Amino acid sequence: MTQIKKGTATVADNRKARHDYFVLETYEAGIELVGTEVKSIRQGGANLKDAWISIDNGQAYLKQMHISPYEKGNIFNRDPIRERRLLMHKREILKLFGQIKQEGLTLIPLALYFKGSRVKVSVGVCRGKKLFDKRDDMAKKSSQRDIDRAFKVRNQ
Repeated sequence: MTQIKKGTATVADNRKARHDYFVLETYEAGIELVGTEVKSIRQGGANLKDAWISIDNGQAYLKQMHISPYEKGNIFNRDPIRERRLLMHKREILKLFGQIKQEGLTLIPLALYFKGSRVKVSVGVCRGKKLFDKRDDMAKKSSQRDIDRAFKVRNQ
């Protein structure tokens, strides 16, 4: 899980990201939203499954994140998969941009959560996994599950 402090409520978690990528580093970023989007997120209408982050003209943008239209929002609803600006310090964005260009890494949103009344995004600097890495992880999880089962049976 991501390192999120107490007093926060996780709304959406990107499990696929942990399956497909090695997470090397995480950052916390704010996100620029309109009112109906925040209301929809409070109802659990956010999906990070295919989302990714790009850096254009010194700004970080979250792309392909789906926020369901708010039922009572009528004309104030926006496009569900529009790109949204992330709010980070300029030097953080430049550091991330340098890492992405030099080392071939990717920026992936890992979690969407409330910190107080504000919506935050946990941004992961990730490196893609190969098929054998995924198999390795699955084998480790399976063996750990077997060990846990054996201890549970033995302790009863």
